Amino acid sequence: METWTGTFTGLLLLLLLGQPGAGTGGDTEAVVCTGMACYTAHWGKLSAAEAQNNCSQNGGNLATVKSEEEAQHVQRALAQLLRLEANLTARMGKFWIGLQREKGKCLDPSLPLKGFSWVGGGEDTPYANWYKELRNSCISKRCVSLLLDLSQPLLSSHLPRWSEGPCGSSDSPGNNIEGFVCKFSFKGMCRPLALGGPGQVTYTTPFQTTSSSLEAVPFASVANVACGDGDQDKSQSHYFLCKEKAPDVFDWGSSGPLCVSPKYGCNFNNGGCHQDCFEGGDGSFLCGCRPGFRLLDDLVTCASRNPCSSNPCRGGATCIQGSHGKNYTCHCPQGYQLDASQLGCVDVDECQDSPCAQECVNTPGGFRCECWVGYEPGGLGEGACRDVDECALDPSPCAQGCTNTDGSFYCSCQDGYVLAEEDGTQCQDVDECAGPGESPCDSLCFNTQGSFRCGCLTGWELAPNGVSCTMGLVSLGPPSGPPEEEYKGKKEGSTVAPAAAASPTRGPEGTPRATPTTRRLSLSPDAPVTTDPLEMLAPSGSPGVWKEPSIHHITAASGPQEPAGGDSSVAKQNDEGTDGQKLLLFYILGTVVAILLLLALALGLLVYRKRRAKREEKEEKPQNAADRYSWVPERAEGRATENEYSVIDSGSGCEEARARGSPEQLLCSLGPKRKR
Repeated sequence: METWTGTFTGLLLLLLLGQPGAGTGGDTEAVVCTGMACYTAHWGKLSAAEAQNNCSQNGGNLATVKSEEEAQHVQRALAQLLRLEANLTARMGKFWIGLQREKGKCLDPSLPLKGFSWVGGGEDTPYANWYKELRNSCISKRCVSLLLDLSQPLLSSHLPRWSEGPCGSSDSPGNNIEGFVCKFSFKGMCRPLALGGPGQVTYTTPFQTTSSSLEAVPFASVANVACGDGDQDKSQSHYFLCKEKAPDVFDWGSSGPLCVSPKYGCNFNNGGCHQDCFEGGDGSFLCGCRPGFRLLDDLVTCASRNPCSSNPCRGGATCIQGSHGKNYTCHCPQGYQLDASQLGCVDVDECQDSPCAQECVNTPGGFRCECWVGYEPGGLGEGACRDVDECALDPSPCAQGCTNTDGSFYCSCQDGYVLAEEDGTQCQDVDECAGPGESPCDSLCFNTQGSFRCGCLTGWELAPNGVSCTMGLVSLGPPSGPPEEEYKGKKEGSTVAPAAAASPTRGPEGTPRATPTTRRLSLSPDAPVTTDPLEMLAPSGSPGVWKEPSIHHITAASGPQEPAGGDSSVAKQNDEGTDGQKLLLFYILGTVVAILLLLALALGLLVYRKRRAKREEKEEKPQNAADRYSWVPERAEGRATENEYSVIDSGSGCEEARARGSPEQLLCSLGPKRKR
């Protein structure tokens, strides 16, 4: 009781000091109170952070718009704000609300709020009213505002749309930002005070807003009642505080109508009564209630005799009236249970009892069972799961071998392959010849898909084990067959046929053994040499090992001979490889010699030109004046004739000779010399 008295006294002093004109005029602020919250609209070019700070200083937050009903409350507050402002120009304006997305959190198109969350907290809500498609940006904080035309009246059928953008700063609050909307939540509301005669009621809320036309007055608000016709000398003032009388029951603590006057009786505002007004003979009156209702302690308000008539239960709970109609209980549907207040319902988490075999997902009012990866619903019992045989799928998840396991599988590869490191399902060939250890072959090693093969150098043969190499033995027999038939139709560059082939004999263990015979090598002078490369024989022996024939040295007879026996093709092939190598060597040597000859020729030409230049330079330098003339031998006077090759001076004489076109001009071209 002392607490309420202290609170009332403090608020009363605040009212008297801060509201000198209370009760004398209309509303100056835009505020709408309903249900359990009040909404206020404000002008101000502020950033979203500054607007939130302004709301929080009075105990609230930027407004939430979690349902269409709440959107209508916010629209009504904005409509009051626009009516208070005169001469608004036609423009689009934005007002901050409490919907924001932090930096680093990206857009989620699958959710109604697109990844945004309410400043005051709370889960994702189904209601949304976006103005346009949102930008997918994660690098900066984004805030939401309500977009509306300031020059047009707000209609309930056209709720303000949501517009997202930068949250602004103190220097730049944002494009078209005009103000913000705050929300203040309360535990309950009082009914507005009813006057039985002339007077004015002014309410001052805990968030420092003053209004005379609240539909519901929030808890802890102060009401200043001024009775009278406006005459300050005769007016009477009364102060009341909205208090919680009982759980979820709030009233002003007053009894009877206020500002009653015998002059008006029940004719003024129904005497201030909630339902019925009954006048007395002396000008007094009383309030009454209709059947099924009862008069409350304030002697003005009527309440239903059914305690459930006021819908005390919340959150989907159903109100059940007691046996004598004085009490009630709230009941929740299946999957829900009563909260701590015993008035609302909260979801029951059935997954805490582990009703599923593997995974349990709680849902509002129920749950559902899911299977882990590698399993599918099925089997005995509710929520049972069974293994999925991934290896039976088409196509198989593995490139080669697949082994199914409980809830998964693993892949394997054939010999000569290993699993790739990417995803463990593909196989890649193993290069046995390039391994970190020793080579599997004694000589040459050739990698193949899934295996390898061995080979030998010229003059060696692959051993029966397919890995080692042994010195090749060749038995040469006498030539047989017509020498010309093998070369019919062959072009230049074909292989010279060997004169004899090896005639293998069987040894004591059944292995081939060659008995060599010695013959003198003699090739025909017109036998061409082949450039065909050495060919490999088909694989034989153990799996994964390839044999390569060695090159046998053949002693050929004079002229082309056809090999006899089964080794003719081998001998011919070896001879072709040897001749091809020799021919290649000849080509290389011939090219080198040609290049050297060209270099020698170029060097000789250079030396010649230098010597000629030096000789000409010496001849052009005269030793004395006599070098400019030619001496003619003496002749008899009788036989003397005109000398055609007279001395030609290199000066004017040459010019005259050139002008006449005489042969002397040739001497001029040789310079001043002695001509005989």
